[in-house]
Amino acid sequence: MLAGLTALAPLAIDAYLPAFPNMAADLEVSVQHIELTVSLFLAGFAFGQLSGGPFSDHYGRRTAISTGLVLFILGTLGILISPQIETVWIARFIQAFGGGISVVNSAAIVRDLFRGADSARAMSKIAAIMMVAPMLAPVLGSLLLHISNWRGIFLVLLVYSITLLLTLRLKLPETRQQQDFPAISPLRRYLQIIRHRQALGFLASVAFSYAAMFAFITGAAGVYMEHFDASASIFPLLFGANVVVLLICNQVNIRIVHRYTPQRMMAIAQWTQWIIGCALLAMIGLIELQLWQLVPAMMLFIGLQGFVISNGMASTMEFFPQSAATATALVGASGFALGGLSGALLGLLGDGTPMPMVAIMTLSVFTGILLRIILHRKPLSTPAD
Repeated sequence: MLAGLTALAPLAIDAYLPAFPNMAADLEVSVQHIELTVSLFLAGFAFGQLSGGPFSDHYGRRTAISTGLVLFILGTLGILISPQIETVWIARFIQAFGGGISVVNSAAIVRDLFRGADSARAMSKIAAIMMVAPMLAPVLGSLLLHISNWRGIFLVLLVYSITLLLTLRLKLPETRQQQDFPAISPLRRYLQIIRHRQALGFLASVAFSYAAMFAFITGAAGVYMEHFDASASIFPLLFGANVVVLLICNQVNIRIVHRYTPQRMMAIAQWTQWIIGCALLAMIGLIELQLWQLVPAMMLFIGLQGFVISNGMASTMEFFPQSAATATALVGASGFALGGLSGALLGLLGDGTPMPMVAIMTLSVFTGILLRIILHRKPLSTPAD
């Protein structure tokens, strides 16, 4: 159920990407007007997470999920019946805001139910959906376009979100721990997390890992199909190979995280990603990089995200049993913000070659490692009660 809830955001972001020209023609606007709906969704989703985290910690997971999904459903319905782009923009923001409020509860519920390595194992299962869905959603959107128009994609999202709401209302118990102390204000909850150096180190690792992943998602099509002349029929296979390795790494993490700490697993994965990135940059500078050399390296780089994100999120939330949703919100909002920035940076620097994409991915990983080391230099802080 939580994996299904987590998939809501990537499906809403990526499933309609192939329909941009269709939407622009139907609404009689430029493609740039349609592209703005992506930015509006990212902004609304970030605000929804930041608002939904403290809301969930105060009022409970079920209430927050239901409230968010109702807003998501209303926003999706608004998009479906919108006759013009202005109403699509408004409805898209409402949809995203509701999605942020509801999705932030997935990791918080894991923190309610599990600790330590068990939490990391559960997060691996959710993280698999969180990372695989953005890669498969455009394929789903393309299939739906063959049998319908762009509104058909949002109709599927509407049915999906209604099904989620009914299922979670019927099957999901309340997991938030009862609080025997005065309620904490949202601002104080966020300050509690921001001032915790140990937690911030893990948060930075996860957020910059998102930046690396979004750089790949943004640049892969141009690099594979334009620079290396991969055909449109081959590209989904090259892209999907990353999904396979990602799922394998998640399963490995689930099986061995009890033997090694989540923190150690995350650190090893980060350093391995950095080595892969540096090796690729050296190859690009010294020789003419071939597609058969880039694809396996990217498969391993993206696959290692399965260790970094799940273990990093589990480690972050370990410190905040009473503010798990707020901590999740801060991690998610930071990740989406940096992911959007890395994608925009690639759009500015992209020249069709692999260099900008690989450089941004490598720099993102190194920044995450560096911030984690700096923030963890002092003795461990006392976990928040």
